[in-house]
Amino acid sequence: MSGFTVAIVGRPNVGKSTLFNRLLEQRKSIVDDFSGVTRDRQYGLCDWNGKVFNVIDTGGFVSRSEDVFEKEIRKQVIIAIDEADILVFVTDVTAGITDLDDEMAQVLRKSRKPVFLVVNKVDNSDRQLDATEFYVLGFDPTFFLSSISGSGTGELLDEVTARIPEDRVVEEVETIIEEIEDEDGNIIEMEREKNPVPKIAIIGQPNAGKSTLLNAMVGVERAIVSDIAGTTRDPIHTKYKQFGKEFILIDTAGLRKKKSVTEDLEFYSVIRAIKAMDDADVCMLLIDAEKGMTAQDVNIFSLASRKGKGIVVLVNKWDTVDDKETNTARDYEKRLKERTAPFTDYPVIFTSATEKLRIFQAMEKALEVFENRLRRVQTSHLNEIMGKEIERFQPPIVRGHAVKVKFVMQIPTHTPAFAFYCSHPDDIKTPYRNFLDNKLRSHFNFSGVPIKIFFRKK
Repeated sequence: MSGFTVAIVGRPNVGKSTLFNRLLEQRKSIVDDFSGVTRDRQYGLCDWNGKVFNVIDTGGFVSRSEDVFEKEIRKQVIIAIDEADILVFVTDVTAGITDLDDEMAQVLRKSRKPVFLVVNKVDNSDRQLDATEFYVLGFDPTFFLSSISGSGTGELLDEVTARIPEDRVVEEVETIIEEIEDEDGNIIEMEREKNPVPKIAIIGQPNAGKSTLLNAMVGVERAIVSDIAGTTRDPIHTKYKQFGKEFILIDTAGLRKKKSVTEDLEFYSVIRAIKAMDDADVCMLLIDAEKGMTAQDVNIFSLASRKGKGIVVLVNKWDTVDDKETNTARDYEKRLKERTAPFTDYPVIFTSATEKLRIFQAMEKALEVFENRLRRVQTSHLNEIMGKEIERFQPPIVRGHAVKVKFVMQIPTHTPAFAFYCSHPDDIKTPYRNFLDNKLRSHFNFSGVPIKIFFRKK
């Protein structure tokens, strides 16, 4: 990652995620009174004293456990320690120094990175006194704080920002002013990001292979992978460079039908995955080749489409499909698009994350869809092309009214949207809307991008 990075580490249930949320001032990590809730590393940005830096939240470190998740978390914590510039070691004053704290301290001493010891849950004078026993661990500086109330976190942030060299601050997003034409031909100004970094969310049902795909792309174990559905509880943001481009991959918790969201954790994960869609520009929807496009996959697809996100469908585990013939993929794609009609203009890639089959082709398509989503069509060119199409096929007459479309323009929004100015906008029905959508797609490349069409009174 660019910029300065701080990792929050410690044994389970000492309040690491609460501190992470306090530093980011948002509920990004799942917080529950239950050991082992944060399974994967979580990234965020903290802004303090005019300096912006990265923060990593890790799962609880348990050194000799045989539990499948705790063994994976242990590997994740070691990777987070390697990535960070400063390590914030969180302990719990109410429990005192435990064997797990001692084992964590030994790992941190070997890292040779600066370690800030945080004694958490210090919210009264008695606990202030109890906290002094943690000096025996030998880390300097040591902070007594309460991450729930926020007391003491200012001193910690002051010390972190004091250690950040000027050349390691995470850069703020640059914007530029773009001039565009409105419906009256006037030039108006619109602010947009100068060099936007594509944000690509990997979405789909639990255990479709999302984390395996992300790990295959990045070439490092970034997300915990196991055959137990729901392993990825929080969305994970990974910066990635490929094809001479920089982009961010977001691996989301598997989305399930609401009925199966019984646990608190599962509930938070589904909400977070939907929020991750909001963060993304393009969604890679993974479906299981053996199961096909299920009703839940169609729901996820339509959710991403309603949010105006670019969509690439990846049919994962294609290597497990037996008796493939020349037209197997073509027929599969046809059946798949029948389920998502009327929106069928999106790329479908047949992949295998475990075999690394067509993974980079999928990435190239996602970047193409990102470019399509940014596409702007000049108003004069748009009217020239669409005017001919509308002349050829006029809107149907409704209640004796002939609907005249007089002008069309692309609306200055973050996703492609077009306004058609006409005499009776309320009389235009869905079939004609679909006709205009198809014609826009046939003349301008909006593959993988939902188009919004509005009819306005002129």
